[in-house]
Amino acid sequence: MSSIKNVVIIKVILAVVCIAAGVVSFFVLAGIFSSVDFYADTISALDKSRSKVMELAAAAVASSSAITLLPGDIGTPVAQELAEMSKYFLIVLCAIYLEKFLLTVTGMVAFKYIIPIACLLCIIFIASNEKIFAKIATKLFLFSLVISFTIPVSVNIARMIESNYAASIETTLNNAKENTDTVTKSAEEENKNSNAIEKIVNNITGNVNELLKKFENTLSSFIEAIAVLIVTSCLIPVGVLLFFLWLVKLVFSIDINNFSFIRRE
Repeated sequence: MSSIKNVVIIKVILAVVCIAAGVVSFFVLAGIFSSVDFYADTISALDKSRSKVMELAAAAVASSSAITLLPGDIGTPVAQELAEMSKYFLIVLCAIYLEKFLLTVTGMVAFKYIIPIACLLCIIFIASNEKIFAKIATKLFLFSLVISFTIPVSVNIARMIESNYAASIETTLNNAKENTDTVTKSAEEENKNSNAIEKIVNNITGNVNELLKKFENTLSSFIEAIAVLIVTSCLIPVGVLLFFLWLVKLVFSIDINNFSFIRRE
């Protein structure tokens, strides 16, 4: 009898703990993990990435327009390649905005709905000792943690990678602006003359081929910058999510019988 009584007491205590955890998650943690202030550093990092993407996009468009001022069609292929980059910058920009949107939404969904449901399933498991409820509850709990921390973790990883390429991206922007200014200033000075195109060529430092080579190098730098941005803004979040899901799968490769500490008498 004393053994049965002890089991009942343990079940009651565990049920109370589950109820308390569900209440705290619903009324306290949900508000914290859905707050913009809680993710201030992460949002700030995403805003910096967004600003850099928009700056690169503007520089690419400006460079493309400047190349069209060169005589003939010598720079047309490079100009077209630079113009085509806008769609890649748009993809990265959409990914950044999606991360900002999901950042607070996933925290709210996880702690206001998923974890309380997991706690409820734990209570059902305690009362019925049916292992399926424990398994589902554990999966829900781990899933809630995965969706809550995937974006913050991925943004921190992306921040470390971007810091290694920050100087290279800044150099790309400076070179693009310098080359663009060289062409546009010459065009502005001579736009009233009938032989404007010839004078533009003469006023540009070096010859047209040298300047076009600079734009080609800038194009290569833009491609590298896009590759970095796609990795940090699109691939890393997916990679972190897959890694977390792999960990969850690894956890569930453990025999679920280890969780059945409460047995029928």
